[in-house]
Amino acid sequence: MTETTLRLPVEKTYAAEIEALRGVDGARPPGWEMTPRAVVTYLLGGEANGTEITAKYVGDRRLIETAVATLATDRALLLLGVPGTAKSWVSEHIAAAVTGDSTMIVQCTAGTDETQVRYGWNYAQLLAKGPSREALVPTPLFRAMETGKICRLEELTRMGSDVQDTLITVLSEKMMPIPELNDAVYAARGFNIIATANDRDKGVNDLSAALKRRFNVVVLPLPSDMESEIRIVTKRVGEMAQSLDLPLPKNAAEEIARVVTIFRELRGGETLDGKTALKAPSGSLSTAEAIAVMVGGLSHASFFADGSLSAESLAPTVLGAVVKDPVQDKAVLAEYLETVLKKRRDYSDYYSEMSGMV
Repeated sequence: MTETTLRLPVEKTYAAEIEALRGVDGARPPGWEMTPRAVVTYLLGGEANGTEITAKYVGDRRLIETAVATLATDRALLLLGVPGTAKSWVSEHIAAAVTGDSTMIVQCTAGTDETQVRYGWNYAQLLAKGPSREALVPTPLFRAMETGKICRLEELTRMGSDVQDTLITVLSEKMMPIPELNDAVYAARGFNIIATANDRDKGVNDLSAALKRRFNVVVLPLPSDMESEIRIVTKRVGEMAQSLDLPLPKNAAEEIARVVTIFRELRGGETLDGKTALKAPSGSLSTAEAIAVMVGGLSHASFFADGSLSAESLAPTVLGAVVKDPVQDKAVLAEYLETVLKKRRDYSDYYSEMSGMV
């Protein structure tokens, strides 16, 4: 991969940090490239052999310790939470730290079938030579089992329940039957699965009781306080601005605080001081959406304004994040504008911009 690649795998982006942490002494589970304690340091930040380790996740240390400890056992890990709680981000970084490879991933959708989870066939080879290992096309899960890596299953509950249950044998027996060859692939030491899921999206398929029992569930919450959320958004916006070659204006922190305030109040159903009850919109208004709003505003400010962030550049993306249902959410936002923002002098520009759009 070259510097023209839009996004590198995290094991390449943070290669220096991972290498420093690999040198930390301590007991390692079979197949792991660093100790569980070093994995937690990689996620939460710290220092290793003179190298500063940047924080990849801002949140409860105990949750990350539980997630990492789970992967050191024979149980798979399910990261559960509402959209935008960094489930995919955490799973990617854990996989990179544990096995040095975060790319073995299955994106689960309503159209995902068994062949995309277990294995497929090269039909030219199949017709020419019949069923054979040469004709078999391994999936990321298959390759993870063979090489002792971690396979990531993104949005597990988006996949049909019958396809989900193909994982039961893999998780309980640590093997995948290949009946066409009267054979099986057995998981090498170090293999495990990290799945992510949320129960807020439409089209969710509940996990069967048999499959649930084979996962240890860790729930990733939204940031509990304003300061933590602002810190997360500021950090990620800075990183994304750098990767996209977008200048970060001096007033970025101020605008991040204002956008996060709007999101937290609408999401929580009340103003931050607790004095005014509000209707909540249909969307989640997560931290991830706040980050997307800020990056969109940065792009607009850079290419179509003087480079400074303002309500003019941010209001359209805030509106897009809030209004998912054109009828219900517009009414919710209009009420918020009239009862809350209209009375705040420091939000008068957001009120002016958005009231004309609703």
